[in-house]
Amino acid sequence: MTLSELRFVVAVAKEKNFRRAANKCFVSQPALSLAIKKLEEELNVSLFERNRTEVTITEIGEKIVEQANIILEQVEKIKSFAKSGGDPLDGLIKVGMIHSVGPYLLPQIIPILRKIAPKMPLEVEENITASLELQLKNGQIDAAIVALPFNIPGIHVLPLYKEEFVVAVPNNHPWATRKNIHPKELSDEKVLLLNSGHCFSLQVIESCPDLSKKGEVLQGNSLETIRNMVASNLGITVLPKSATSDRYQNYLIKVIPFIKPVPSRTIAIAYRKSFVRMKAVEKISEAVRLIKTDTIEMI
Repeated sequence: MTLSELRFVVAVAKEKNFRRAANKCFVSQPALSLAIKKLEEELNVSLFERNRTEVTITEIGEKIVEQANIILEQVEKIKSFAKSGGDPLDGLIKVGMIHSVGPYLLPQIIPILRKIAPKMPLEVEENITASLELQLKNGQIDAAIVALPFNIPGIHVLPLYKEEFVVAVPNNHPWATRKNIHPKELSDEKVLLLNSGHCFSLQVIESCPDLSKKGEVLQGNSLETIRNMVASNLGITVLPKSATSDRYQNYLIKVIPFIKPVPSRTIAIAYRKSFVRMKAVEKISEAVRLIKTDTIEMI
């Protein structure tokens, strides 16, 4: 068993195609196929099921790929430590963020990280929770900032902050002068939410269960797109409070709190238990705690 063979297996698992995997690994397809066949014979297992149209990973293959990712991650960390002199804050860190967090958290933590960890640039992947979970397990990202719950074997979570939800309505809406809104009232309105698959939409529906029973729900690709559709008078929406700070104000929209108990979510940073650059994770957490804002509640 060699590191090259493990890299080939991981590439095929990711690409679901031998030709694309070979291109990613800069080898010929016959060479990659031969190496994987050799590894399968050595282990006496089938890692992939092959046919003319697709490649499917086997159950045992999934477990081996997961371990291969851990091994390859450790190898890369050894190289990184050697290059940086062993400083975990020296070098790129790959961070995933859900769509309803990234645009609002990043502008606040980047200036702080530039001061407290100047040699640690962030490579950011914005995606839905399910995709970030897979990327985190496969070692494609080092950490992920997600909404709880996020109960994944082999993954540790560190809660960062709690934030409330608010209602956003056009400034000529009958609710525009209201002091607060009850979640049940949303079922009588045209409500704009993120597309299915986004955890924020699921959390809103959990907080306002009547929406899924009798409410009219429209979907958008981003919270900023939805905010503009609300401003155009298409309907109303629910936003995380971090999306309502001064820099995101729109005079065509009125933001109204929910009545207590206010629907909310907890945001956390998740990372593999095998991840060796814990100080990098701690610095990101510290940067969040140093944010000066009243839109989120630190934990």
